[in-house]
Amino acid sequence: MTKGSFWKSAHPWAMVTILFWSLGYVWTKTAMGYFSAGSIGFLRYAVASVMLLVIAAAGGMAPPRRKDLPWFLLAGAVGFFLYMIAYNLGQETTTVATASVLIATVPMITALLSRVFCGERLRPVQWAATAVEFAGVLVLTLLDGVLSGNAGVAWLLLAAVLLSVYNLLQRRLTRTYSALQASAVSIFSGTLLLAVFLPASVREASRAAPGALLCMLLLGIFTSGLAYVAWAKAFAKAETAAQVSNYMFVTPFLTSLLGAAVLGEVPGPSTLVGGGIILAGVLLFNFGGQMQRRIATWHHCG
Repeated sequence: MTKGSFWKSAHPWAMVTILFWSLGYVWTKTAMGYFSAGSIGFLRYAVASVMLLVIAAAGGMAPPRRKDLPWFLLAGAVGFFLYMIAYNLGQETTTVATASVLIATVPMITALLSRVFCGERLRPVQWAATAVEFAGVLVLTLLDGVLSGNAGVAWLLLAAVLLSVYNLLQRRLTRTYSALQASAVSIFSGTLLLAVFLPASVREASRAAPGALLCMLLLGIFTSGLAYVAWAKAFAKAETAAQVSNYMFVTPFLTSLLGAAVLGEVPGPSTLVGGGIILAGVLLFNFGGQMQRRIATWHHCG
């Protein structure tokens, strides 16, 4: 892949998304001192909806066709409303390490679902890279943590499946709509469903500190609005859904580094070792095929 083709590919869009999602964990940790999980979910997507409405109006974005509205409603329900509920229920009874590992199964579930429903195949080297990345997540999160097993595990697995289904829905929608349309209308749908938390959100916002309110704005603008537009853009440019979802393996490592930089949480050896393994797996997944072809060419020439 040449330098020019890299910037025109799905990779930079996926990287931007992962950066904003990783920052989201830091901002969420600050906001949780003042807001409940339901309120955080509603407020961040309400902010994102307002921002995207302004962008859509300024750019003259066309509304979706009536026949596609059920797909957008499904994307909003699966990717935002149901996912948030399942994830938060799982977090109540499991350790952070367990949650990180289970959500890290999303790229693998996405690859399997895209194989079954979309006929997309991964090369053997990409399956090997996926295994390497998941091993890196295990080292990163479990070397210093404790794997817990209870009902929360089932909720987190459901959350991983829901997020994987959302990935496939975005892949489908971006074949017909722009990244802005696909993500914006999906977020609008999810926000409408999350409005059940509106009363609690208003009460908590009235008592929140300015710093917590700022975090909610950052979550809405960057982690929810811009990140999901970039994510949809990545799916629109990718050859397969797994090529994009694979970047989610980087999130735990990047979150650890940002936690150290912003919150002063010093990363241990497991973070550095696990992060190195994850990054090696990402490089192998995206560029392993090219390396194989070059090695084969050199061998043939020799």
